[in-house]
Parts: sequence; structure tokens; C-alpha cells
Amino acid sequence: QVQLVESGGGLVQAGGSLRLSCAVSGSILSINVMGWHRQAPGKQGELVAAITPVGSTNYADSVKGRFTISRDDAKNTVYLQMNSLKPDDTAVYYCSAKRPWAPRYGYWGQGTQVTISS
Repeated sequence: QVQLVESGGGLVQAGGSLRLSCAVSGSILSINVMGWHRQAPGKQGELVAAITPVGSTNYADSVKGRFTISRDDAKNTVYLQMNSLKPDDTAVYYCSAKRPWAPRYGYWGQGTQVTISS
């Protein structure tokens, strides 16, 4: 069973930075597409960033240039470096995983709260 455990959330002021981590167990990280999603109250969930097994990345327009997703296959961990944070980035952030051929993300972490104060 694949398990994802996020950490690194917290409360920071606007303009600050946070790094989220997602530890993966029960599966070889290198064969999965990994994503970070976020869900804010009253807003639709959003795929913030994703990284493929070969390291290709894509980002939501709202975070381009500010967020960076990376993976360390040796540590079975995925990271989301978030810089220049804005109050609109406030949300619960979820790590997710899927096989490259899967249409949807099938594995999810429990989420970590990120709160940006203005």
C-alpha cells in the first residue's frame, strides 16, 4: 500500500517561504508521477505542481516562478519549495501520486495546512 506523509506546513507572513516535504512509502518513488494539490475553503481544488519520473515539471499559472517541485528518489521524498508566498496561497496542501499511465491521482497524503498572513 502506498503511503504519503506531508510535513512542513505552517504560518508565515506574506513574502516568506516554506518547504513542504512528502515522504513516500510502499512504492518506488521513481516510477510515479508526483503532484502537489491544494484546497482552500470555498475554492476549487487545484493541482499546483507535478513532476514526472524523468523530472519534467509543470505548474499552475498561479504559482509559476514562485514554487518549485523536486524529488529525491534516494530518499523517496518529494518537495515543494514555496517562495514569495501570498495570502491567496493559504490552503491545505496535499501530496499525491499516480502511475504515469493513470488518468487520475490515486494516492493521497493527509494534507498539511499552509497559512499566509498579510
